[in-house]
Amino acid sequence: MGRQDMNVTFITGNTNKAEFLSKHLGLDIGHRKVELDELQSLNLRVVTEHKVKQAFDVVKSPVLVEDIGFTIKALGGLPGPFIKWFIQEVGYEGLCRLADPDPERIATTSVCYAFFDGQTLKLFEGELHGSMPQNPRGDDGFGWNCVFIPKGQDKTNAEMSEAETERYSLRTTTVYPMLKEFLSSLDKQ
Repeated sequence: MGRQDMNVTFITGNTNKAEFLSKHLGLDIGHRKVELDELQSLNLRVVTEHKVKQAFDVVKSPVLVEDIGFTIKALGGLPGPFIKWFIQEVGYEGLCRLADPDPERIATTSVCYAFFDGQTLKLFEGELHGSMPQNPRGDDGFGWNCVFIPKGQDKTNAEMSEAETERYSLRTTTVYPMLKEFLSSLDKQ
């Protein structure tokens, strides 16, 4: 049985991210790069809702967007959705230094997907708790993989095999099952 085409566009310029989503949902979801304004807020939901509504205004059909956050307990709610800029400014080693005031080095990753069709707004969220190593570890430089150790694990995401990483993936374990159920229900309407 082939995958069904969905009447929703995933807004991303990252082809790998789009292929990963389609693969794990088992649904053919088109994607499109759209330049969007980044709302400045530490609230991931607020940022994602703004993005999805703005994307709908451009595309004029159902859209799906994603945003991510990474918080370091020693910094309160920071960097949150600003993680991309923190990495650009201080690098991975600098991120590790920001966790130094906390002996437990606690960090949390979060992801939020939002669907909007002009009327229905639906959010799909997940959060994963863990800690940060003293120094970046592993060869995978994608996102914060080299500076996050999921709770119950002793390796960073960058040190794990693909199978291990998926076991701790917010997308594949938490968010994608909810998203797949929702999108599949739309197709039946």
